[in-house]
Amino acid sequence: MSDERPEPYELQPEGDFVGVPDGFQRTWVPHRMAYLDAPGTPHRSERHECVFCAAPAKSDEDALIVHRGEHCYVVMNLYPYNTGHLLVCPYRHIATYDLATDDEVLEMAHLTQRAMHVLRYQGGVAGFNIGMNQGEVAGAGIAGHLHQHIVPRWPYDANFMPIIARTKPMPRLLGDQRAEIAERWDAD
Repeated sequence: MSDERPEPYELQPEGDFVGVPDGFQRTWVPHRMAYLDAPGTPHRSERHECVFCAAPAKSDEDALIVHRGEHCYVVMNLYPYNTGHLLVCPYRHIATYDLATDDEVLEMAHLTQRAMHVLRYQGGVAGFNIGMNQGEVAGAGIAGHLHQHIVPRWPYDANFMPIIARTKPMPRLLGDQRAEIAERWDAD
């Protein structure tokens, strides 16, 4: 086992770990600690504060918020499926789309359109996956607070790494992406 600490975002071979190798390599992503250490995570607090309710009280940089609207805001996903993965969240703590007001639904739609425009312009995006998982059984990671995913897609963006190496490479840091997307948001 190496005595040197791996550089952030450097793959560490599974054989370097103590114990029985599990077939996974590790890529170090320290920015995710902001999510893991959030007051709402069960292992950190008994208050179980919702991360989507807590985010607007932070600075845009700290919460990775791209844009704040009247009823909803746009934030970077801490566990992105792809580079530029955004979430549109109402400020109000509601679990499902049918509980949203007309104003929230309209603003979510407009913010989704704007996000698509910005991502397409900024990153040469060829397509999008847009959707909501509502309820734990439907795959919602944070089932208590409605949020819509906007996942940019490019030709050949699903490469061999997740299948063979069980690693999802993310070529851009979240903070850098947030700054660029936020700057472009009000550009035109």
